[in-house]
Amino acid sequence: MSSQLTLNLVEGSMSFRFSPEAARDLKATLAELMERLKVTANKPTPGGKVTPQKPVEYRYAGDVFLEVFCNPNIWASPFAAKVLITLRDDRIRITTEAELSRVNDDISQYLEQTG
Repeated sequence: MSSQLTLNLVEGSMSFRFSPEAARDLKATLAELMERLKVTANKPTPGGKVTPQKPVEYRYAGDVFLEVFCNPNIWASPFAAKVLITLRDDRIRITTEAELSRVNDDISQYLEQTG
């Protein structure tokens, strides 16, 4: 069963049908992204190197196609990070940025409502 997921953006929001299972998968992907961001935020001692982290990408194909992408190497901290969101179907395509912390909150709220 799919319910409406609303993702709040910097300006506006987008709502679409999304299953609780897919939301749990997205939440796990965002948790992995947070860990990678924490690695890049821990600056080494002078002369040391931080191992570059691989970008994180999530894809969902249901009533719509959803893609969430983030390169953790370009953000100073998990709290500053933004993700690139693409939402499309056969008639429309929207690509925008959203704050990672806000997307995390939206997914958590959705999962609380859907069980």
